[in-house]
Amino acid sequence: MMKAVIIEDENLIAKELQNKIANAAADVQVVEVLPSLKTAKKWFMQNAEPDLLFMDIQLSDGVSFELFEHFTMSCPVIFTTAYDEYAIRAFKVNGIDYLLKPVDNEELKTAIDKCRKLHEANSKPAASMQELMQALQHPGSVSSLYKEKFIVSVRNNWIPVPAKDIACFVRDNLNYLFTFSGDKYILDYTTLEEVEELLDPKIFYRANRQSIVHIDAIQSVKPHENQKLTLTLKAPLKMEQDVSREKAPGFKKWFDR
Repeated sequence: MMKAVIIEDENLIAKELQNKIANAAADVQVVEVLPSLKTAKKWFMQNAEPDLLFMDIQLSDGVSFELFEHFTMSCPVIFTTAYDEYAIRAFKVNGIDYLLKPVDNEELKTAIDKCRKLHEANSKPAASMQELMQALQHPGSVSSLYKEKFIVSVRNNWIPVPAKDIACFVRDNLNYLFTFSGDKYILDYTTLEEVEELLDPKIFYRANRQSIVHIDAIQSVKPHENQKLTLTLKAPLKMEQDVSREKAPGFKKWFDR
């Protein structure tokens, strides 16, 4: 028997998903339905992770990806959402499948079968980009999934800034981008989460809630006794960004490749 948790803020959709899971897999027991990011954080602080997690992305009080910033989870995740723009980020965590609402019964059964095999093998889930493309049924090259330039407004003119020229993105009341040459522009995006979805994860890293940095913009990394890291960016920026103790191992793996 696999124990599952559902994170879904719409009660009717959560109940419908429970019924579909029961019909698709008799060996999956839904032990909890969590209606918000806040309740999910509290639950994971007090309970061991389940064998399987069904997760909506856009919740009433935030984006469910925040859970992965607070908890180290190895259980496979089936994302159920009405939006397809989060797919890349979903497969960067423990995503084993990405189902668009309304959830198709056969697709749900196939996703649970994948998780069952992983559970039986006691291995960590991994999804290739090929599987991602098949899941979304969007043909095209991998490179086309990442944004090549950002449009900024300068004195009533639109200026393109190539992604390769951007040293970092910083949140400070507004979202800003900084180029390698030190130029600073206001970015017309509400959150850094939106920006992160558009970036190549091999090149850009979400250092903390306030910043995303380009790998070539990092001049040095200073480890601290509490296992946190401080990144110093190259001149002319010379700004510092902290990486938490929890994210430090992931950063080192990303940086040292």
